[in-house]
Amino acid sequence: MPAPHPLRILTAALLLAGSTAALAQSSVTLTGIIDAGVTRVSGLKGGSISALSSGIMDGSRVIVRANEDLGGGWRALATLEHRLELDTGLTSNRPPSAGQLPDRLTQAARLGLPGAFQPVVTAVATNIGNGVGVNLSGAFWDRQAFVGVVTPVGAILAGRQYTPGFEISATFDAFGTQSAASAGQVGSLPAAIDIRLSNTVAWRAEVGGFVASAMVGAGEGSSTAGRFVGAMAQYRAASWSVGLGLNKRDNERGQTSLQSLVAGANLALGPGRVYVMVADIQDDNPSGVSGIAALVTPSVGATNAALIQTAFTNALKQDARFVHLGYRATMGVHTLYAGTTQYDDQRSVNADTRSVGAAYSYALSKRTDINAAVARFTNAATAQAAPGGGGYIGGVTASAGVDSTSLALGLRHRF
Repeated sequence: MPAPHPLRILTAALLLAGSTAALAQSSVTLTGIIDAGVTRVSGLKGGSISALSSGIMDGSRVIVRANEDLGGGWRALATLEHRLELDTGLTSNRPPSAGQLPDRLTQAARLGLPGAFQPVVTAVATNIGNGVGVNLSGAFWDRQAFVGVVTPVGAILAGRQYTPGFEISATFDAFGTQSAASAGQVGSLPAAIDIRLSNTVAWRAEVGGFVASAMVGAGEGSSTAGRFVGAMAQYRAASWSVGLGLNKRDNERGQTSLQSLVAGANLALGPGRVYVMVADIQDDNPSGVSGIAALVTPSVGATNAALIQTAFTNALKQDARFVHLGYRATMGVHTLYAGTTQYDDQRSVNADTRSVGAAYSYALSKRTDINAAVARFTNAATAQAAPGGGGYIGGVTASAGVDSTSLALGLRHRF
């Protein structure tokens, strides 16, 4: 049985509404996914690590959905998604490499500085590393939290939502964002595509096989910092689909930061589909590092502080091409996934990462399945990407150029 697509933004709500309209004018449902298993990841500091992990295929979650028929083709809806980590019971997670950063960040920041200032660089790196993880603030409704109204000319949705660019990347990922072999795992530190954002308003329409959306967002408490715009369009036919999406976000200073242009297609072939996805990733002004100089100036002076900030900023910049090719097929209770993804770094540091992986799902019932996944990450030059899983990133390997392999076996239940 194929796994459910993680993006059930408006479509799921509309399907649910349609199935309950004959019974009542409004409904509230509780659904979710519970997924956990054992993993073994090589190439990390200290060698291979075996662990119980929450999210072999999908991140575990509890979802509340509400729908109300307003009449005249209008409908109100709301979605709340709570992240749940089965291994700890918490709402956040850190990668297996914890707060470790790629070597190229700290090495670049140390260049040209007197030895006495090296502890300052280490302190900055530690501060940045402590922010590596998912939902470290512990937000209860971290995954999604939005309310909306469906009109005859589309839906208006407001809150925390998936971005248009991510919807395209997830739709045309053969793994559907599931497992360590999914496309997005090779571009997660720093993130190549914003997955979801807060403070957004979106318009979305579905007409026949055509789907389109547009989204705008603002930084918390600011009209200029952290602004976001995005849009996407898809056409879904019986045997093929194509899509294009764009995300563009400003940093905390209002400078153009992460831009992700994503295109994808799939085609029915044999018992399954072939998936292709390509993306152009640009970030000349990384977010979250503009305050480094002011923070360290009292310790190292203005000149050295500027050097440190510039070094960290340059190390976090992105100029990359992202290519994914894969295949997914469902045959009765068996679902097979296979694919490869290349993060091609165009910068001089040449932090290229290639992943090759496969996954298998055996459906015990309509709601429960057993899953196995394997992924091999090959890191060139200064690259250090390590595979994560459903709902968490893998962080980095022991040092630059070290490769990593992930093996996982788990159980998933949908309710």
